[in-house]
Amino acid sequence: MKLRLDKYLADMGCGTRSEAKKKIRSGMTAVDGIVVKQPEMKIDPAQQSVTLDGKEIAYRSYEYYMLYKPDGVVTATEDMRERTVLDLFPDRRRRDLFPVGRLDKDTVGLLLITNDGALAHRLLAPAKHVDKIYQALIDGVVTEEDIRIFQDGVDIGDDKLCMEAELRILGIQEEKRVSEIELTIREGRFHQVKRMFHAVGKEVLFLKRIQMGTLRLDDSLRPGEYRRLTKEEVAKLCSDRRKQ
Repeated sequence: MKLRLDKYLADMGCGTRSEAKKKIRSGMTAVDGIVVKQPEMKIDPAQQSVTLDGKEIAYRSYEYYMLYKPDGVVTATEDMRERTVLDLFPDRRRRDLFPVGRLDKDTVGLLLITNDGALAHRLLAPAKHVDKIYQALIDGVVTEEDIRIFQDGVDIGDDKLCMEAELRILGIQEEKRVSEIELTIREGRFHQVKRMFHAVGKEVLFLKRIQMGTLRLDDSLRPGEYRRLTKEEVAKLCSDRRKQ
């Protein structure tokens, strides 16, 4: 597939299309070592080499990032009032990146950022039932009865009960009546985890997503940090997609 040179540069984060055109016309860009000043020139990313101001600009059709979403940031590509998860990418210029799904403003943890729409659809499609694993602090003592209710499907006021969910008690702070839990769900309903616990008379104090599908949050990341997915991580996600 051939691309216009200005689109190639814009896709790879070298400015907007207008900015890319200016750079090309000023003689800053070379294709296969030859300076090119025509933004409309068509190139084959798989066969040709592009440099900008002497630096090679390798083309990636898809990009994948793991973000540790911090508290207080909204899961959106843009917002007039709030700081978004994409604002956490100071060196980002590529305009087609988006978050896969959403985490509430006060929920932290794993968020996949990509421009791969097909993968996003597989991870989010209700029929695919992709596991999403959370750790949480709960106001109240979580019981074996709560575990059974979650297994059977919680009524959170929607037309259907929630799908079977796996609730594990990690610890109980008896004096504070606070529970540490891990929860695996296979849906993505609005405020689902919070509504599930509210349905059994408890409230979520802290919520963190640690896994989505085969992708698990990197323990070395701190809130607000991100990294590219490894080739192995991408291969696992795409392999799962092909099996669906």
